[in-house]
Amino acid sequence: QVQLVESGGGLVQAGGSLRLSCVVSGISFSRNTMGWFRQAPGKQRELVAVFSSAGIIKYVDSVKGRFTISRDNAKNTVSLQMNSLKPEDTAVYYCNAGGRYSGGNYYIGDYWGQGTQVTVSS
Repeated sequence: QVQLVESGGGLVQAGGSLRLSCVVSGISFSRNTMGWFRQAPGKQRELVAVFSSAGIIKYVDSVKGRFTISRDNAKNTVSLQMNSLKPEDTAVYYCNAGGRYSGGNYYIGDYWGQGTQVTVSS
């Protein structure tokens, strides 16, 4: 059984930081491309960052220079360090596994975590 468990969300003031983590079990973590997504109220879920199994890292333009994705294959964990947070970063954040990164595109995997709420106050 594949499980993805996110943690680390919360309420923070604009300019603050949060670190999200996603612990994965039931799959070969090191062979999986991992993605972080977010979904704000009334909006579609969007890809925030990708860390491929080959070591390729990509970010959506709106978070470049502020967010950092990392992974620890020994701990089956992918993390998202979020600095200089803005109110528009407010969303439920999800990690995704089982996808692949190819030709500049991320193909969404079948496995999702339950999500963790990030709220940034102005």
